[in-house]
Amino acid sequence: MERRAEVTRKTKETDIKASILIDGNGEYNINTGIGFFDHMLSGFARHGFFDIELAASGDLEVDGHHTVEDTGIVLGQAFAEALGDKKSIRRFGDCILPMDDALVLAAVDISGRHYLDFDLEMNAPMVGDFDTELVKEFFYAFADSAKINVHIKKINGSNAHHIIEAAFKAFARALDSAVSKDGRNKGVPSTKGVL
Repeated sequence: MERRAEVTRKTKETDIKASILIDGNGEYNINTGIGFFDHMLSGFARHGFFDIELAASGDLEVDGHHTVEDTGIVLGQAFAEALGDKKSIRRFGDCILPMDDALVLAAVDISGRHYLDFDLEMNAPMVGDFDTELVKEFFYAFADSAKINVHIKKINGSNAHHIIEAAFKAFARALDSAVSKDGRNKGVPSTKGVL
């Protein structure tokens, strides 16, 4: 059975529709109205081998906050729904990803419990039309909605574009590893019996 889900969220601030196929080819069609954010989500899809369709419209005349946060909520919800019962998944995944001067670690646990530890210091307040403070907002919203444990840490780097891109790609690789199937495990990977 395909691990696929579609989620729609409409508020007074945003209107977002997203679908995800976890076992995809990294194909994507993404439009949030924020160019740099689209670039990051495209890299997330490609490097996690997730097929993602996402269309978002938001109150960008205010700023990008609501659009970025709500996109994280919708993608996190879709991811959790697509995972289903979580049987046979590896559960844990990690990646240390280099990108030019940047080196970023991402580690995840598909635990059924939300947690975010985020240490991604950047020197630039903006990259293109994207507020760098919103990186944390996206990861928090995704982790909370997907009910996963996420650690993201900058090991090295000074260029904000490279640091953020390394974080999104490392997160994708870590998730891809965590959701991959382990044939040795016929049930849920927890002594509790549930995730």
